[in-house]
Amino acid sequence: MSKPVKEMIIREIRAELGSRKDLLMLDVSKMDAIAQNQLRETLRKKGVTLLGVKNSLAKLALKESGIDVSESILSGPTTLVWGSEDIVGLSREMTEWAKKIEKMSIKGGVVDGQGVNSDGVEEISKGPSRLELIGQIAGLLLSPGAKLAGALLGPGGTISGQLTALSEKGEDEAKEGGDAA
Repeated sequence: MSKPVKEMIIREIRAELGSRKDLLMLDVSKMDAIAQNQLRETLRKKGVTLLGVKNSLAKLALKESGIDVSESILSGPTTLVWGSEDIVGLSREMTEWAKKIEKMSIKGGVVDGQGVNSDGVEEISKGPSRLELIGQIAGLLLSPGAKLAGALLGPGGTISGQLTALSEKGEDEAKEGGDAA
């Protein structure tokens, strides 16, 4: 392959990846073409993209994008995978597919520009997604307010009610005294 063609392919890979710093590497070489196409079509509907690449060109494209990938991950046939709402969702999706399809294996991945092995990808798939984390943080932030509201509605609410009754009683007595004069 000539140097201009290689450079063109590297530019194309970089353009496809864009500014992504989260992706996975698969080995789907043992799957037949029909199964690969079915997998691509199913994943495309979920917003996941698969791109078969030549390792040497992928290494150069990823390096130019500032993504660090170990030599062991980019050895043998490699398919780059990206998409989904976050790396956790992508890891879950691909881990499920790897369990369903014996001929497909996860080689590793890149999380925020740093390489992880296949065990790391499986661990990531078990963690909470971005939306789940946001929900947990929101719950933690709202917890003190909920406790305060509960305290005010409980004994604090009783005291507040008694104070309101006393102030109304005082106003009524003041009105009655004012009417008599």
